[in-house]
Amino acid sequence: MNLNDSCMDKTYRVVEVTGLELPVERRLEALGLTEGTSITVLNKKTKGAVIVKVRGTRFAVGYHIAAGIRIEEAGVQ
Repeated sequence: MNLNDSCMDKTYRVVEVTGLELPVERRLEALGLTEGTSITVLNKKTKGAVIVKVRGTRFAVGYHIAAGIRIEEAGVQ
């Protein structure tokens, strides 16, 4: 599933970041959002933005960026 399909207040593991422009992918990596990282969904806005917590930092990603972040429930291999 992708980040848009997530539920609030749940923790997930990033499977891959794909389908985004290279500068966007590199920026997400710089923010600590890499494969295998735990990500907690704090809030989902009505227009598609998702507010997440990654490695102690909160940030928001828009709908199209969230669509490119594949996740799975934490603890699932």
